Amino acid sequence: MNDLQKRTWAEISLENIRHNYEAIRSDIPKGCRFLGVVKADAYGHGALRVSSLLQQCGADYLAVSCLDEAVELRDGGITLPILILGHTPPQYFSVLADYGFTQTVTNLAKAREYSSEAVRLGREIRIHIKVDTGMSRLGFLCDGDLFESGVEHIASSCRLPGLLAEGIYTHFAVSDETGEENRVFTEKQFSLFQRVISALQGKYGISFAIRHCANSGAVVHYPHMALDMVRPGLLLYGYGDDSGRLALRPGMRFMTTVSTIKHYGKGTSISYGCHFVTDRHSRIGVLAAGYADGLPRAASGKCSFYTSFGPAPQVGSICMDMCMADLTDLYEVKVGSEVELFGEHADIGRLAAAAGTIPYELLCSVTRRVPRIYK
Repeated sequence: MNDLQKRTWAEISLENIRHNYEAIRSDIPKGCRFLGVVKADAYGHGALRVSSLLQQCGADYLAVSCLDEAVELRDGGITLPILILGHTPPQYFSVLADYGFTQTVTNLAKAREYSSEAVRLGREIRIHIKVDTGMSRLGFLCDGDLFESGVEHIASSCRLPGLLAEGIYTHFAVSDETGEENRVFTEKQFSLFQRVISALQGKYGISFAIRHCANSGAVVHYPHMALDMVRPGLLLYGYGDDSGRLALRPGMRFMTTVSTIKHYGKGTSISYGCHFVTDRHSRIGVLAAGYADGLPRAASGKCSFYTSFGPAPQVGSICMDMCMADLTDLYEVKVGSEVELFGEHADIGRLAAAAGTIPYELLCSVTRRVPRIYK
């Protein structure tokens, strides 16, 4: 690492991500495919580096959010099948075909648009049907009175020319949440998904090579839902195993340094808004990380960071490029000392709770100006 990178950086442990892949792989049924979710730059870990690792490890599939993310991977040498989870405008059908991507189809109208382009160009693409079983976001509506029409629309989509229906999937809303109510809701989603698959086979003779629904929460809490493929996202990066059963390791350490240390008397206000006032003689460290790096301002005054000599409480409002920490009881911490904002020693869950958000958002919020250092 050069001096310019020493300000604030993110250490990415490819070895930990490999460990997590192997731990998850060994926990799922033999023969079950592994899809690694690498959307949003692999949750901030670097999509191309993580995808290359997964390809070396023997993963079966990758998933991204949009066409641009998929193109980046293919142009970077990734040969694994890539599923695009979001919408791709039909005018880019030729790109889907040229690169061999798999496109999610969420309703009959979109299926018809893709098919029309396929016929016009004389091309084909693989598709995965998405079923909305309770996430209320994307997917064919099949619940309640819409079951018969929803199944019929899926069948019609699968029979359109130019569309090779390889897979079908759904997404769980609360599989990562504890409590009986959440368990019942997840099981209801799974049951509806199974009913849709059975109806397509029984009434229309349509089956799929890949049925998948197990996101990170389901991999941990509902192993019977693995089916033909699992889709770990957050789990792959070392978070989401609340039981500790898989012994996962964090893939990222968000690091900064102490740039300045100042001494203040009792009654001194610190940072914007004067929300924090010292109640004793205080030794305050200025850390070289702020919300423009991905440290959430909402966590101001409600979190602590890891130093080699103990936790350093964050004080005052977190600024754009820096923040302050109370080092009064940590005299061993000097200018230049490294501080872990989250990672191996500082729980990302605690920082997320302090900011009123979730670990997903913190990982994705580590900005582009923060260099990734691969270990």
